[in-house]
Amino acid sequence: MRSLIDILELTTAEIDELVDKAVEILADPAAYAHKCDGRILATLFFEPSTRTRLSFESAMLSLGGQVLGFSEAASSSASKGESVADTVRVVGCYADIIAMRHPKEGAPLAASLHSTVPIINAGDGGHNHPTQTLTDLMTIRREKGALDNFTIGLCGDLKFGRTVHSLIAALSRCEGVKFVCISPEELRLPGYVTTRQRQRKGQCLNGRTVMKPFFFKGFYNLRMQGEVGKLLFC
Repeated sequence: MRSLIDILELTTAEIDELVDKAVEILADPAAYAHKCDGRILATLFFEPSTRTRLSFESAMLSLGGQVLGFSEAASSSASKGESVADTVRVVGCYADIIAMRHPKEGAPLAASLHSTVPIINAGDGGHNHPTQTLTDLMTIRREKGALDNFTIGLCGDLKFGRTVHSLIAALSRCEGVKFVCISPEELRLPGYVTTRQRQRKGQCLNGRTVMKPFFFKGFYNLRMQGEVGKLLFC
């Protein structure tokens, strides 16, 4: 049994293999329409989500599987004080795999330590979002043809935007990738992300202080979370 909590748990070879498989499915979805017959995915979303939750459910249904779960903590026993550990122990009796979104960083990791089935991190607080990164990598490779030797601009909420944290981690293992970060001072990348990037000898520049022009091969724009906007500007 293997869970996916952080994109760095996958080797570059495994990422390439997953991207290749996704491209194959897109090209011939009918060939994969029954790959998950008899399998059940549980989507445990402890905070609201539209795109991520429905994309998981749509993918499982498209592969012939079934889906159960909840879309907010209020509609689960978490509202009555049940722990994440107890929730996944119970749900593991009903499903073959769990996709979990949680507002607290590290919750999917904690869940994986108690679950009898694999856990997929569908976003934990402002920390990680590995499956979104896999989708982003597939898009970059499909549009650009490769995942190396390009400059990408990262704009918006870089502090709480979990998708960009996972994307930087994944692309930092590719040759010749440079990041230009553009955000308000209050929403700059967290220290642990920039430290990890420096350790990998990648280049991560603050776009507010860079004076020379950059020619981006990609531009990644993150929206600001509503609660963050209220905190900063109200």
